[in-house]
Amino acid sequence: MATPRFDGVELFLQIVESGNLTEAAERLNLTRSAVGKGLARLEARLGTSLLQRSTRRQRLTEDGQAYYEHCLRALAELEAAESVLESGRQQPRGRLRASLPLAFGHHYAAPALWGLMDRFPQMEIEISFSDRLIDLAQEGFDLAVRIGALPDTDRLSARRLGEQAIALAASPAYLQRTPWIDSIDDLAGHRGIAYRSNAPHRERVASPLILDDLQAVADAAIAGVGLAWLPSWLIAHYVLRGQLQAVLPGHREQPMPIHVIWPTATHMPAKTRCAIDALVAGTPSCLAGS
Repeated sequence: MATPRFDGVELFLQIVESGNLTEAAERLNLTRSAVGKGLARLEARLGTSLLQRSTRRQRLTEDGQAYYEHCLRALAELEAAESVLESGRQQPRGRLRASLPLAFGHHYAAPALWGLMDRFPQMEIEISFSDRLIDLAQEGFDLAVRIGALPDTDRLSARRLGEQAIALAASPAYLQRTPWIDSIDDLAGHRGIAYRSNAPHRERVASPLILDDLQAVADAAIAGVGLAWLPSWLIAHYVLRGQLQAVLPGHREQPMPIHVIWPTATHMPAKTRCAIDALVAGTPSCLAGS
């Protein structure tokens, strides 16, 4: 039996977008070996190598980059065709309930969603801002944006929006009145502002102030209370205003993935599909790193 012409395309796209075979295997619910063999079959069928892989990283070959771009364009055409069919049957309508993290939600996710009401007048949008992990099905949410590792369950589907790097910052006023920071070891004599109880720098800096809202952490840092670990995109926002200054700019904590998730279902409502697309489009390029 001949191999289907487009066999392996979805697998290839997942490998590229996931960044490695292991995560692609988790998304596809396959073993890492099966993903590797599927990629090998695709490369053999195409007669070229698509990825250069090492123990630490992978990158597209020249042929792989060209094939990836063609696949994306073809996928966009297919999605456009499906959208035409979908719009003929059902325009997005009804109430969309979304759970968004506080800081990222206010700055990026919420503005991407409320713009849908102009395009689809029959839609209503209800947004809950919280950094707590919710049960979408139990609490009646259509989708959520989550920062960090996703639960291992087949009850949820996910689409990656990007990743959030964490860096250290403080106000210029705080840095002027405190000892110079040239390395991680220099943090011991400083005061920190902790985000909940698991802030990375709590082991290195005494943190008498603990907050459960990243925006509040940023506000306290701007006020000169102390050092704060914050998302790089949030630091950049205040650096441009002269309110914060990056500390140890060469040091970064392990970045955390950002996903939009929704309950797995045979048919996705039009309101959920357009909301997911809006979140993807509204994610800035500074968060789209791999």
